[in-house]
Amino acid sequence: MEERLQQLASVMEGELHSDKLMRTLYATDASAYREMPLAVALPRNEADIQHLIQFAIANKTSLIPRTAGTSLAGQVVGGGIIVDVSKHFTDILEVNVIEQWVRVQPGVIRDELNMFLKPLGLYFGPETSTANRAMIGGMVGNNSCGSNSLIYHSTREHTLEIHGFLSDGTKTSFKALSFDDFIAKCDLQSLEGEVYRQIRSILGDYNNQEEIRQQFPKASINRRNTGYAVDLLLESDPFTAGGDAFNFCKLICGSEGTLFFMTEIKLHVDRLRTKPTGLLCVHFNSLDDALRANLIALEHKPLVSELMDHYILECTASNLEQRHNRFFVEGTPEAILIVEYEGDSEEDIRSKAGQVETAMRAAGLGYYFPVIFGADRKRVWDLRKAGLGLLSNMPGDEKPVAVIEDTAVAVEDLPAYIAEFNTVLEKYGLYSVHYAHAATGELHLRPILNLKTEDGNRLFREIAFEIAKLVKKYKGSLSGEHGDGRLRGEFIPYMIGDRNYQLLKDIKQQWDPACIFNPGKIVDSPAMNTFLRYEPGVERKAIKTVFRYAGQDILGHAEQCNGSGDCRKSELSGGTMCPSYMASRNEKDTTRARANILREFLTYSTQDNPFDHPEIKEVMDLCLSCKGCKIECPSSVDMAKMKADFLQQYYDTHGVPLRSRMIGHVDKLMGLMAYMPGLYNWSVQNPIIGRLAKRIVGFAEDRSLPLLGSMPLRKWFVSKDKPSDRKVKGTVYFFCDEFTNYNDLEIGQKSILLLERLGYEVLMVDHAPSGRALLSKGLLRDARKLADKNVRTFASRLSADTPLLAVEPSAILTFRDEYVDLVSPELEADARRIAPYAMLIEEFLVSESKKGNISPAMFDESKRQILLHTHCQQKAWKLQGYTEHALKIMKGATVKVIPSGCCGMAGSFGYEREHYKLSMQVGNLVLFPAINRRSEEDIVIAPGTSCRHQIKDGTGVKAMHPIEVLYQALV
Repeated sequence: MEERLQQLASVMEGELHSDKLMRTLYATDASAYREMPLAVALPRNEADIQHLIQFAIANKTSLIPRTAGTSLAGQVVGGGIIVDVSKHFTDILEVNVIEQWVRVQPGVIRDELNMFLKPLGLYFGPETSTANRAMIGGMVGNNSCGSNSLIYHSTREHTLEIHGFLSDGTKTSFKALSFDDFIAKCDLQSLEGEVYRQIRSILGDYNNQEEIRQQFPKASINRRNTGYAVDLLLESDPFTAGGDAFNFCKLICGSEGTLFFMTEIKLHVDRLRTKPTGLLCVHFNSLDDALRANLIALEHKPLVSELMDHYILECTASNLEQRHNRFFVEGTPEAILIVEYEGDSEEDIRSKAGQVETAMRAAGLGYYFPVIFGADRKRVWDLRKAGLGLLSNMPGDEKPVAVIEDTAVAVEDLPAYIAEFNTVLEKYGLYSVHYAHAATGELHLRPILNLKTEDGNRLFREIAFEIAKLVKKYKGSLSGEHGDGRLRGEFIPYMIGDRNYQLLKDIKQQWDPACIFNPGKIVDSPAMNTFLRYEPGVERKAIKTVFRYAGQDILGHAEQCNGSGDCRKSELSGGTMCPSYMASRNEKDTTRARANILREFLTYSTQDNPFDHPEIKEVMDLCLSCKGCKIECPSSVDMAKMKADFLQQYYDTHGVPLRSRMIGHVDKLMGLMAYMPGLYNWSVQNPIIGRLAKRIVGFAEDRSLPLLGSMPLRKWFVSKDKPSDRKVKGTVYFFCDEFTNYNDLEIGQKSILLLERLGYEVLMVDHAPSGRALLSKGLLRDARKLADKNVRTFASRLSADTPLLAVEPSAILTFRDEYVDLVSPELEADARRIAPYAMLIEEFLVSESKKGNISPAMFDESKRQILLHTHCQQKAWKLQGYTEHALKIMKGATVKVIPSGCCGMAGSFGYEREHYKLSMQVGNLVLFPAINRRSEEDIVIAPGTSCRHQIKDGTGVKAMHPIEVLYQALV
């Protein structure tokens, strides 16, 4: 087979991978399932797809189409060839503003489609919680809905035409047909004609019609994805008089790639809604109260009504990013209903909300009714959308499992259904989280199970069947939007009856007689508790690491990643995570891939050192350790931390490379060079010597090297004149980090002088370097020695009144971030206690400004236009706002924050020869273009030393530290 795969690769313009690494990365999606594929294909064009189809037929294998890989029912997991169209099939092909449609390829991201449509006044409605990386192909395959389905319904209602390939390789398209066109299609002597003749025979049979109408979910349930949508086709002309025109797109939507391989989709788009909206966020003392209140909310015609229960809310309280989005939460509600209303004005919306509140209070429902407007609405929705990932953030092996998370019933049945649902779980001693789409009768219900045990595996299936019976009782749909896949396919015969199920099997057989398109999904599915990500009874080895992982080990931390794919968003959606994926668009370069590879090898490795695998090293290589995942991943997966631990363990077997050792101990090297700064600076800037030095070390020859100051900052501080006797406002310690000490002398000088001019006593004690470079290169045991020294040095010195300040974010924030999990166990308590007192100077200035100790009058009022790029470490701790606010203490300053993520330098990463190209690609995503568009008056500011260096090399602009501007402005 390997030789045949190589032959296939030779005729494809795209990529074909059959190595263990790539197969492992594509063995899972966002579901509970895992199956090793035969190969992974990234087709570049339609000819590649035709080659794949012919190969599958000839070799009796299958094709599993995939876009973002966020499926929750195992739709894109399988043993054939995974066909990932997310990299090359990404074009928006055509738009018609007058007729309100757009043609796209399946790899177009939903949110980015709307960014394109917005200037045209158009909008594609269905909105999944994964909309910033979910792709149109996947939305069609699953028939996705989302929170606004009350207004925009599902993807099916917007799909006008689908182009692509039948299972015999024939290229064709499907669209709405008149009666005559339908008959003409039936007369075709081809596979296309056969599928039309078959559906005419099936739906023209009166007994089939009766059985379908009797057994399928209630027609009033908009969210129904049970099996193939023959119930919807039945309601079209020519089978139902006065019905919609027949369109096979209705069948393909929700078919999960089992019938047809899509390459192009034509979508209806709506006019952009322009009226203001507000969110009524009603707090309840019980879940049942919220569900009954939902019916009242719907009487007042909302756009959206979404539910979050207390489990979700508790998860958000412990997530660094989402904690900031809980601003509207009052007390400890059992549930919150988020209801969106539209109006002509804010007053109009408040009036509607008031009517709803009056009606709910009259029914004894709800205790707090805040109404949210403007930009704060996004914070509320971000909190709600984070639910899926946050649920995986529970330490330990018990997790909320996607097993019955997609059931939908008629909205009026929802309170009774949920009450019975919870009674079923109580019988098993289980409980569930409840969240999502109350307006349309669908809640995402996730019981807490441990799938690593035999009991958990058994309960997984038992509960699925129990709830299937309950859904059937209410004539609901087992899948509302996430699809059947291999999770629910087993229960479809029970849900729609054996006769109807046989019709679905007949359809699959007619469309795909060789079963090459995504087999085992919807029909002929294996038992739903097989091919799981976790095999019951697998013995787990104790894995020793240098870092501590609270309540878990490194494997447990990697397992927090549930595959939701937040790390696949592009730079257009903003944020930092994941810069390597943003630049390369390769799944291998996502945080998810790194977690997957760690989980796979740490679970199944037979090596004495489970980290000793080249596959882990390859996937970890392009991690920039930016810490974006620490805050932006809803499961708070800290990949930089795990990469550092991996490197240390890998070095234990293979030794530390010379370059890594040199970079890790850069403070010692710079200390030696500081005795002859002039000679060093001349050498690294000399075209011949500098290039030779970089070549020897393994640095990119096009990268400039950092220069030394005329003397170390510490030496200057000892020798400088001390302020004369004066009353001081307070005392601070200055952390003389290794980068400021040797490379950024002037910034360090101005920082100290600024603090003294503002009235503060500045102390500098003998302390160790921060160890940032050691951490970045994985030399954790050496870094621990420095961390221990620093914690011992400052444990008795720091307090809320006497903080430790620094100018370099990556250095000072080691106290808050790495030190607490790195220091020797006996120092952990001290490390945690002093962590909040280690601050950026900007944080301190803003805090003192709020106290009235620093005022705008201390600075001149000159007009300054500032372009600000903040450091990744600041973003990871939500500290970037402090730099902006510190600059705004100057009355004449206007600050525009560049919506950039990582600059691409990432410490030593951007210097290294093999990483230089990617480093510059990352910089060119947002940062460099924003700086190149600046006006002459703009001052470019970046707090990070690496960021300033990257900006200089990438744009030729010398960026300043914010302290330099503040010092200049002193009066």
